[in-house]
Amino acid sequence: MQRIRLRYTKRGRLRFTSHRDFQRAFERALRRAEVPMAYSAGFTPHPKVSYANAAPTGTGSEAEYLEIALTERRDPEVLRRLLDESLPDGLDVVDAVEAHTSGFADCLTASHWELRLDGVEPEEARKAVEFFLAADSVEVRRQTKKGMRTFDTRAAVASLEVAPTGSDRPGDGPCAILRLVVRHLTPAVRPDDVLSGLRATADLAPPVPAAVTRLAQGPLDEETGTVTDPLAPDRDATPAATVPDGTA
Repeated sequence: MQRIRLRYTKRGRLRFTSHRDFQRAFERALRRAEVPMAYSAGFTPHPKVSYANAAPTGTGSEAEYLEIALTERRDPEVLRRLLDESLPDGLDVVDAVEAHTSGFADCLTASHWELRLDGVEPEEARKAVEFFLAADSVEVRRQTKKGMRTFDTRAAVASLEVAPTGSDRPGDGPCAILRLVVRHLTPAVRPDDVLSGLRATADLAPPVPAAVTRLAQGPLDEETGTVTDPLAPDRDATPAATVPDGTA
């Protein structure tokens, strides 16, 4: 059995696709691309697809991951292209690698996010970030499936800064861009929790909802504070002598 790991995106209007909607679209794409999927046992067999840490509905992402199991070997790049062609624009399969390591979901220890705050002056956001980072803890409360939970957002944040907006910023009004690296803790701290923390510590309240995009997720390099490529170990472990069969 061959295992393939894929990176896909949620762009534009497709950021509002729920995880369940994506699952249905992806399974249709598997059928269109005639992928030789392995299936689970039991009365209701389903394709062996493992999803890892999906972004919340309404959040854009450049770094969503999943793993599929195949009954026949396929070239990862050919498979990636066929699946990408079978999905709607915005749900784009951008990378594929054969799995050679275990515990893939466990190596996704952090996410790098971009938060666009329309209507907020960059200097106002910079001061709020300074207050947030100076705090020992910043607790917020959010309703979850298990009831109301309290989160220490400060403990989860590895880095937070105001990025240059540049000349390509949307609209003519003020706009602050935050770059945020969040550790994947339990319970999970989301970008909107950090925004709640900024409101609690510095009264930062954007007039419109933030546009949130996940730029990367993977292992966190604690020394540099950067999120690294989770597929790199599989690429490094790929046998040099392997010759793709070119089929899909």
